Amino acid sequence: MDQNDRFKQGEFAAWVGILGNLVLAIVKGVVGFLSNSRALIADAVHSASDVAGSFAVLLGLRAAKLPPDRDHPYGHGKAESIAAIIVAVLLFVVGLEIGYSSIEAFFHPIEAPKVWAIYAVIFSIISKELMFQYKIRLGKRINSDAVINNAYEHRSDVYSSIAALIGIGAAVIGGKLNISWLEYADPIAGLAVSLLVLRISWKLGAESIHNTLDHVLHEEDTVEMKKIVESVEGVLNLDEFFAREHGYYVIIDIKVAVDPEITVQQGHDIGKEVKNRLIEQTLVRDVFVHINPYQEEKGGEDL
Repeated sequence: MDQNDRFKQGEFAAWVGILGNLVLAIVKGVVGFLSNSRALIADAVHSASDVAGSFAVLLGLRAAKLPPDRDHPYGHGKAESIAAIIVAVLLFVVGLEIGYSSIEAFFHPIEAPKVWAIYAVIFSIISKELMFQYKIRLGKRINSDAVINNAYEHRSDVYSSIAALIGIGAAVIGGKLNISWLEYADPIAGLAVSLLVLRISWKLGAESIHNTLDHVLHEEDTVEMKKIVESVEGVLNLDEFFAREHGYYVIIDIKVAVDPEITVQQGHDIGKEVKNRLIEQTLVRDVFVHINPYQEEKGGEDL
């Protein structure tokens, strides 16, 4: 996929998230306030945090688009992973706030929410699931941690809205039947929402931090890349191969063994061919090739 096309699709998805979450936050916030539903207000706060998360994704995509420079010779691809971490932190803070607000409700007189809250939650569930399906497919297609994390923000909103729906429904029934203890299902649902948000934020944050810390690709993910290197004429042995993710692309450090009797120019040409093939045939952005002299009894001799 062309890089410009990739960023255009990613930015469009971010704007979909910003506008969609803004509408949902306003609708759920207003209906939650008018219908006296703590669970729906908590869900509205969750959607409002998603607006900030989508802005972080947008900024991360734009930063990642910048070309390499003197201070960032490997490019700016990790800006997307940093944006993903920001999204996870925002989710975690929101989860704590929702939990605190829900627990606080148990120490005050409570009134069952109005039935309108149920309609707002159903609208939210349908909207957020559509956004999740759209973004998770796009994120995987363009290989963007930030977009994938943003998609799971939408999925966490689906879960939280389902929890809110159960709680609000139970509280409404409790109000209709004068079952006072059942009216507490609304703040209990708010507490369940907070736990779901905290769990998802922790998982997303851990994964994003892992991707930011220059981890190398697993063996099974480098098989095709190694075959490409070994297929280059003049490469007698693959001595060392480290491929690391740098946002949406890959940087490779490699050591190959060649005939020790060839000229420096010939060795350089072999290294250049290795680099070109990896860049042309994979998501690799850059390759640093070290040439070793080949020794039959131990492959290449590292210098």
